[in-house]
Amino acid sequence: MAFAALSVIWGFPYFLIKLAVTEVPPLMLAWSRVTLAALVLMPIAWRRGSLAPLSGHAGSLLAFALAEFVIPFAGISIGEQWIGSSVTGILIATVPMWVVLLARSFGVHERLGARRLVGLALGFVGVVILLGFGTVAGKQGWAGVACVLISALGYAVGPLVIQRHMKALDSIGPLAASLAISSVVLFIPALRGLPMHMPSATSIACIAALGIVCTALAMMLMFYLVNQAGASRATLITYLNPAVASLLGVMLLHERLGASGSLAFALILLGSWLATRQRLPMLVKGAAER
Repeated sequence: MAFAALSVIWGFPYFLIKLAVTEVPPLMLAWSRVTLAALVLMPIAWRRGSLAPLSGHAGSLLAFALAEFVIPFAGISIGEQWIGSSVTGILIATVPMWVVLLARSFGVHERLGARRLVGLALGFVGVVILLGFGTVAGKQGWAGVACVLISALGYAVGPLVIQRHMKALDSIGPLAASLAISSVVLFIPALRGLPMHMPSATSIACIAALGIVCTALAMMLMFYLVNQAGASRATLITYLNPAVASLLGVMLLHERLGASGSLAFALILLGSWLATRQRLPMLVKGAAER
């Protein structure tokens, strides 16, 4: 249930960001999102006593805040000024492949066999097709792609930091603290890009949904999945996120992927599935033993 809910919830941010960023500058949008989520979760973490055990994890909290919130939230908001929400969602589908490539750097040792190598190769081909057949155009379009790919890298690092350094902690404590750190980091940059006028009710509603549902609630579900299934399996939500994002973009924002975009989407998802599928037998065995 947590997997299904998160798969749908995290398909919506790209659509909501695309709507809000037309009126709210990207860094202000990112700051508003993390600040609202922090305001929701900090009182809960305080009452649960989840903040006290964090005293020895300052470095991990900062790393997680930068990787999971500051860089991706700012990067996606900036990138979606120039590329469609559906393309953004598909590029974020590369996250499981980034996790496989980075896992050993975080002490998570999983064998990189032939199936995973094939998966990584297919995913790479999918990205090339997506970006090389007219889906992206102009210098700003490519800048937007770079911002989103950097964000995908951050999203891959975040779960690995959880699994490596914070797995034993009550999830809401590090989550709330990381959001508060992100709010502080983004505050000054956000002040340099204030909106020219009061945002519309639609933009305000988008920010509220991004902060409360797509960040506060979704990250609690993400911590739960990482602790239960590991970083590689938890990021498999990106199999469904891009589908939701693409449907919203095409149906409501009138974006167009075309045949090349659809083929790229299929190759990226297949590549991610092959790259992470190898953990499944081990997880099933562990569940049976418990």
